[in-house]
Amino acid sequence: MLLALAVCATPDASAGSASSEHRAASGSKLDRSGHERVGKASFYARRFAGRKMANGKPMNPQRDIAASKTLPLGTTAKVTNLETGRSAVVTIEDRGPYVNGRIVDLSPSAAEKIGLHRDAGIATVAVAPIEVPLADGTVKQGAGAR
Repeated sequence: MLLALAVCATPDASAGSASSEHRAASGSKLDRSGHERVGKASFYARRFAGRKMANGKPMNPQRDIAASKTLPLGTTAKVTNLETGRSAVVTIEDRGPYVNGRIVDLSPSAAEKIGLHRDAGIATVAVAPIEVPLADGTVKQGAGAR
């Protein structure tokens, strides 16, 4: 359900970049700061495998990918489960999650790496961007690169 909402969302034209690949989800502001954020993470259900993501590619549950409402598509970020201390490096390829209080949806592969299992459903995480694509085509080093 989360992926279906992400694919149907209308990008926010005021978010900065003319390319829809780099716009924030509707109602959100695009964050190119590279600063770490802490919040709740959830993960895609396996039934979304193969469905088209915001970047136009099919969702592959075995790749370390994620959805963010505010990070530009193509951002590489380190996601750390603050309860387990385990981390995964993901690429932002979709928009979402569309549940209040959640900052990232993870593929099943990435969720497993950080110790987020179906029985828990959500976890408190730190999302530290490593590389953030900028509107001019360059890349900015984020907090996760330090």
